[in-house]
Amino acid sequence: MKQRLPRVTAAQTIRAVEKAGFIFSRQSGSHRIYKSNDGRRVTVPIHAGRILHPKILQNILRDAELTSEEFERLMK
Repeated sequence: MKQRLPRVTAAQTIRAVEKAGFIFSRQSGSHRIYKSNDGRRVTVPIHAGRILHPKILQNILRDAELTSEEFERLMK
């Protein structure tokens, strides 16, 4: 059975992505783009404290090549 994704805001997601080694690259409107040294790119939508939709978070984790367990560990 697939583990449920945590309910997180964009700010919490950004902190975890930065801990995973991604660096802020640029911003396009309400979307921040982060890049890793090995060429992976992650786009995080910024919407003032709102919880990210689970599908958006799933796409972020896929792009960052992180599992939900790794993501939760980075959140701590």
